[in-house]
Amino acid sequence: MQRAILFAWLIAALCFPASATWAIPVAEKDDSSQAEAKTDGTSDKSETEKPRPAKRVNVVRLAIKGSYPEGPTSLGLFGELQQSLATVIQRIDQASEDEDVAALWLRIEGLAVGRGKLHELRTAIAGFRKTGKPVYAELSSAMASQYLLATACDEIVMPPVGTLIVPGVRAEVTFYKGLLDKLGIEFDMLQMGKYKGAAEPFTRTTLSPPLRESLEALTDDAYDDLVGAIAAGRKLEPGNVKKLLDRGLFTATAAREAGLVDQVVYADQFEELLPEKLQADAVDVVTDYKKRKVDTDFSGISGMMRMMELLMGGKPSRSVGRDPKIAVVYAVGPILLGKSTTDVFGETTVGATTLVETLRKAADDPKVVAIVLRIDSPGGSATASDLIWRETVRIEKPIIASMGDVAGSGGYYIAMGADKIFAEPGTLTGSIGVVGGKIVLGGLYDKVGITTEVISRGANSGSFSSTARFTEDERKVWTTLLEEIYRQFVGKAAEGRQIPPERLEELAQGRVYSGRMAEANGLVDCLGTLRDAVAEAKQAAGLEPEAKVELLILPRAKTIFEQLLGDASVSAAVRASAPEALVPLQQAGVLRRLLAEPALLWMPYRLQIR
Repeated sequence: MQRAILFAWLIAALCFPASATWAIPVAEKDDSSQAEAKTDGTSDKSETEKPRPAKRVNVVRLAIKGSYPEGPTSLGLFGELQQSLATVIQRIDQASEDEDVAALWLRIEGLAVGRGKLHELRTAIAGFRKTGKPVYAELSSAMASQYLLATACDEIVMPPVGTLIVPGVRAEVTFYKGLLDKLGIEFDMLQMGKYKGAAEPFTRTTLSPPLRESLEALTDDAYDDLVGAIAAGRKLEPGNVKKLLDRGLFTATAAREAGLVDQVVYADQFEELLPEKLQADAVDVVTDYKKRKVDTDFSGISGMMRMMELLMGGKPSRSVGRDPKIAVVYAVGPILLGKSTTDVFGETTVGATTLVETLRKAADDPKVVAIVLRIDSPGGSATASDLIWRETVRIEKPIIASMGDVAGSGGYYIAMGADKIFAEPGTLTGSIGVVGGKIVLGGLYDKVGITTEVISRGANSGSFSSTARFTEDERKVWTTLLEEIYRQFVGKAAEGRQIPPERLEELAQGRVYSGRMAEANGLVDCLGTLRDAVAEAKQAAGLEPEAKVELLILPRAKTIFEQLLGDASVSAAVRASAPEALVPLQQAGVLRRLLAEPALLWMPYRLQIR
């Protein structure tokens, strides 16, 4: 037996080489089955795919509300808490360039801006959408301006109890002559330009035919713009949109059925839908995106120092930029002689002295290569407007004018010296005309038992008397004065716009135009935003479009102490509590100052889309 085993071992040694591996024979596997096993990943754990990580994306949610004032905000703590038009647009732009942001969610409520600012915001939204990211609009209860902004977005959502009010466009002019007659108060006014109806609310009880013609043209333009924007944004036929506007009032459900909104859901329900919309596993809604954090821990000595620093406007910047500068000079509010002010209602005025000094500062700065003059003003003093105009034509650096909600009369006057004028499609502009006169209180004095005796020297010494109307001689003198100012206005406009004086005279007459109408008539060069004007300023300065520039915002913002010790201001809370009630008081305060001027370049009305 042992010999048999030994013999078998010798035979095996002779048949297999020494380098071969001993193995117990097993059933052989088919090669093809092995390949299949590896392909489907079931036989080899090393080839198994790793689980896909959860996809989380950010959605920026911004509240779009308020009036968004133009120009620099206050320095320090209060400035940090205030949103301006420029800051909200900057946040939208930053979100569009941020790869971590997948979408923009706008909560639109209490928006109170004109057609100019509305176009700026719509343009910013359009820029965001060009990146391929969606924009969602959330409306609770919306009127025309809020809804117009929402139509620029991809989707509009509204809660079940929401309402949409878009009853077309309506212009209303309130006349005070009947009340003034009862009080014994009279406005003795003269005007140059048949459409220059600035004084009509005080001198008439109905619209004059020329002013009605001008208002009807503006209303038609605003209506066409409203219909066009809704039709384009909601992909509806213009004829259908007009029928919907005739209806005007919609519940949320009715608005969805009409195609005016996309979804009727609450905000929390819409947030739950976002992952599916964005093809993500989870969505983080960011409500403080690019909002500067303000440290409000004012405890201890260091806290007290921090508070004082914030109130004084923060630490001064010590950095010296190497990039060329574009100075953006803001002219916001009625135009008056003297220094710019902020009244007790928070309304600003454009002081000729302040603005001339500001323009000169920009012109004298060697790093400033061009100036953008941003205008949001209904005009005011003819003299103040002319002084500002003179400074614009004196400066050799390129000046580009950019118009906001309104740049009428004196507001248009100060733009005439610019190398190029940009307007928003809905900017109220033009109103090339002059008005002047005085308030006569003699009738009121008679009613309340006040008597006046006069001792005078000079045929026209009563020109500024508040007790009697103009005499014939005084009226002739005033008419001559206003005619001369009007002639200069028309002449300078014709020269600046390179339009024959005869043609400019036809366009003048105190008539107000929208930006679109003004462009068609050559009163402005282009329709565009403030950003477009800055781009044009770069080109005018000889810079490449992609060249980096620093924006120098002027006039310098005031600290809270400067406002309190100089021109009084009012908190946003007071203004928000009764904004409509403040309007007559604001107008009365400005009118009192304006009537101290012999001649006014003043818009005949305020126009709001409702």
